Amino acid sequence: MNVLLGRLVIFATFVTLCNASCYLILNDIVPGESTKECTDLKGNKHPINSRWRTDNCDICACREKEISCCSLVSTPVGYDIHKCRKIFNKEECKLIVVEKKDPNKTCDVSGCVL
Repeated sequence: MNVLLGRLVIFATFVTLCNASCYLILNDIVPGESTKECTDLKGNKHPINSRWRTDNCDICACREKEISCCSLVSTPVGYDIHKCRKIFNKEECKLIVVEKKDPNKTCDVSGCVL
């Protein structure tokens, strides 16, 4: 019972610290016709039930009625904003927090928001 309670506390903490940032793009649906693809915001076509990563570090999925996309980037929060700054690595879709005076040293972060 204690193990279950411990896991619940850890899960609740994780959910509190990280919130997903997602959005939907509705497909153009013609009544009476079935949709076989989605068109993303750049005009690229994707087959139904496919998934892809965007240049902006979102993971997207094509469904019959919409495209759903969620950010892969977690934004650090709860750090000393006067002493530290965020640096974005687009290839890894990752923000790290480093000291302003010495970017080779990382700063303590208390949580993240997706």
